[in-house]
Amino acid sequence: MAYDLIVIGGGPAGYVGAIRAAQLGKKVACVEVDRAGGTCLNWGCIPTKALLKNAEIYHTLAHRAKEFGITAENVSFDWSAVVGRSRKVSDRLAGGIEFLFKKNKIDYINGFASIEGTGKVSVMMSDGTTQTLETKDILVATGCKSRELPPLPFNGHTVIGSRSAMTLAEQPKEMIIIGAGAIGVEFAYIYNAFGTKVTLVEMLPRILPVEDDEVGAALEKSLIKQGIRCLTNTKLTAATDHGTHVELTVEGPKENGVLRADTCLVAIGVQPVLPGGQQPDLSDRGYINIGDRYETSIPGVYAVGDIIGPPWLAHTASFEAIQCIEGLYVEGHTPRKVVNFPGCTYCHPQVASVGKTERDLKEEGVEYTVGKIPFVAIGKAIAAGEPEGFAKLLYGKKHGELLGAHIIGENATELIAEMGVALDQELTTEEIHATIHAHPTMSEVIHEATLAAEGHAIHF
Repeated sequence: MAYDLIVIGGGPAGYVGAIRAAQLGKKVACVEVDRAGGTCLNWGCIPTKALLKNAEIYHTLAHRAKEFGITAENVSFDWSAVVGRSRKVSDRLAGGIEFLFKKNKIDYINGFASIEGTGKVSVMMSDGTTQTLETKDILVATGCKSRELPPLPFNGHTVIGSRSAMTLAEQPKEMIIIGAGAIGVEFAYIYNAFGTKVTLVEMLPRILPVEDDEVGAALEKSLIKQGIRCLTNTKLTAATDHGTHVELTVEGPKENGVLRADTCLVAIGVQPVLPGGQQPDLSDRGYINIGDRYETSIPGVYAVGDIIGPPWLAHTASFEAIQCIEGLYVEGHTPRKVVNFPGCTYCHPQVASVGKTERDLKEEGVEYTVGKIPFVAIGKAIAAGEPEGFAKLLYGKKHGELLGAHIIGENATELIAEMGVALDQELTTEEIHATIHAHPTMSEVIHEATLAAEGHAIHF
């Protein structure tokens, strides 16, 4: 069967690219080796947010009920039901993607795809049979998987990656998490909220190393207050999996010696997952090299999403897919590359950012002003019982345009969208100041921080 486009991979890059091409009148097939929705929907973004919501509710009832005038005695949880709810959420949404394929007349093929050259894709089905498909264009969106630590290969029990962390049959009593990026921090919050003794080990000076320094420091204090042990600036020098537990030897300012735990979650990053068959040119790290229109070194083969390298984010993957497809099939469209993108960490308090950090601006020699307001100055935050955190906005000193936004606190991952628009449109302090923000809302922290950058905050 001949197609206009075959998409390899059904995650946020693949299924979005397939649907957009179908909307443009193209005959499309999407090949996925696992399940529609990819890692994000089935084993990443979505199920972790379900677990995070469970953790937040349990923690609030178990530890903060009296604060809200609620009597909640002997609060308990069913671990299998906690995990089961997250799986139901993923199942529901995966079924939704399959429905969208049908709605848009996209052929959804479950199997392992190999590129056999320009215009040819072979698919090995689950029963071992192979079919060859012909197409004009091929879009590779195969994504990434968790990277293992050489001394500690994953076994799904004592040494796990993020996928297994979502489905452990038994909750561990103690867990060591190697890597304090977004994935490590989110699972630290989840397991700690349910009573697991958690230790975070990070070789860099702060947790969430890519975020603003003040934000990382504030989150570390908050996590420590919640009972999570945070060992930053700490190197792993030896590791042994004993089958029933794991021992790690570490060196750092807070700990020198052996750490022991039932389970070790390795959250040190990801590695590319390539399709089979003919391979395009790759970078030194194994990601697919692309040109200005997302084209690879193989004529008629394009690549988007995590497989082309950082940032490894679902929303950037979807953006790239749409840009690539419209560049292919919309006359006159020039594809854009990812420049400004929001980064979100869904622990409690939440962290979100877009644009430059102070660290970046200092390194680049850019003059800037800072507007910083704590949530404790915002009425809605006090009413909601969530006064922790702050918004920190960075504006160019000469023209007053937004250069970066960094938020730690309640609803930070929702509030950052406004800052993304402001950054993309080069809005200034004057323009954001002139935009009325509803009262009482958490969004007032943006307005107030902008006023602070101008030197005349009203409520702080």
